[in-house]
Amino acid sequence: MERDEESSGPMMEMCTNGGGEETSNRRPIISGEPLDIEAYASLYKGRTKIMRLLFIASHCGGNQTMQLEALRMAYDEIKKGENTQLFRDVVNRINGRLGDKYKMDSAWCESVDRRAEQKKSRLDSELSSYRTNLIKESIRMGHNDFGDFFYACGLLNDAFKNYVRTRDYCTTAKHIVHMCMNAILVSIEMGQFSHVTSYVNKAEQNHETLEPIVAAKLRCASGLAHLELKKYKLAARKFLDVSPELGNSYNEVIAPQDVATYGGLCALASFDRSELKAKVIDNINFRDFLELVPEVRELINDFYSSRYASCLEYLGSLRANLLLDIHLHDHVDTLYDQIRKKALIQYTLPFVSVDLSRMADAFKTSVSGLEKELEALITDNQIQARIDSHNKILYARHADQRNATFQKVLQMGNEFDRDVRSMMLRANLLKHEYHARPGRNH
Repeated sequence: MERDEESSGPMMEMCTNGGGEETSNRRPIISGEPLDIEAYASLYKGRTKIMRLLFIASHCGGNQTMQLEALRMAYDEIKKGENTQLFRDVVNRINGRLGDKYKMDSAWCESVDRRAEQKKSRLDSELSSYRTNLIKESIRMGHNDFGDFFYACGLLNDAFKNYVRTRDYCTTAKHIVHMCMNAILVSIEMGQFSHVTSYVNKAEQNHETLEPIVAAKLRCASGLAHLELKKYKLAARKFLDVSPELGNSYNEVIAPQDVATYGGLCALASFDRSELKAKVIDNINFRDFLELVPEVRELINDFYSSRYASCLEYLGSLRANLLLDIHLHDHVDTLYDQIRKKALIQYTLPFVSVDLSRMADAFKTSVSGLEKELEALITDNQIQARIDSHNKILYARHADQRNATFQKVLQMGNEFDRDVRSMMLRANLLKHEYHARPGRNH
């Protein structure tokens, strides 16, 4: 490789990127172990814990051990609640593979359904009396209780409607924020992320009354909505702004480890080097989240330091588990593709020429595969270069700075000459008292 004389900075390290010998002693070994389902599930609570377990069971490929473990834990978790329909679905999916202990419990279902009917009748009666008495706060609480009831039973549309109905009976900003948080929770479970964005904005209008933890929750919800819409840069900014005070307080939706993973990967895919440095690496608050997921922290540092072989190794080790994440699953391929493209672009920037064999070693690919990737980037005008396919060398097409400077000087000289001539003409006109006469009025 030949170094471009006009480039400078931290990219000097790329010359040794292929081997990675310099960093192998300082970084932790990537385990690449299968997901520890029990440890993973312990990060969450409520409905999202169950849905994440069921998602793992559906997307773990042919790993029957992992599938049955996820279904077993989902079965146990559901029996702590009141969602009999979801319980029946899980029993059907287990299909007797876990023994008699995990078969259909009809007595439990009947008991829960009977209690649910009784509770619904009681709530309906209470709400009717509140409406008769026209007590706004009681009516608000009545609709809220109905929302909680339907949410526990898994009737998300009914829960959403009742939570939203409390809006007409809210008398304080705190009440409105509470309504928005409930609507956001249900909307996330239903996958209605347009509603999530709407109610986040509504809650943030009362920013004076927002507690720090509530503000952090709203940023998480907004980040998830942007992630779902593939607006990765906006998602990254939201996750990066989450306060460490969040802790485990929002684990009915998201764990702090998720904030680090979602925010870190979205930032890598969408930020330039300066943003990555300022908003991620030097972000003291986000650093607390990154400490929870050392692999993500290390791959970000490796990417910024141009240790692409190590960065890609971390990404490869995380891929299988990320594909089991309910929110990230559909975005893994896109994010990985964007991160790899950025790495290829940054690798080539400081050099006049690059040996494709060494570059292929750095990116753990074949020379022919690398050529195809570079061809696509050159076609998209993301890399200004040409490929010598015979000698396997990439030549950069840097702008001719010397010629560009001369052209700029000539342009400035012509503009200066024109301005001086205009000034001299105006001075002579004034000197000889030549004035344009105003037109006659008819």
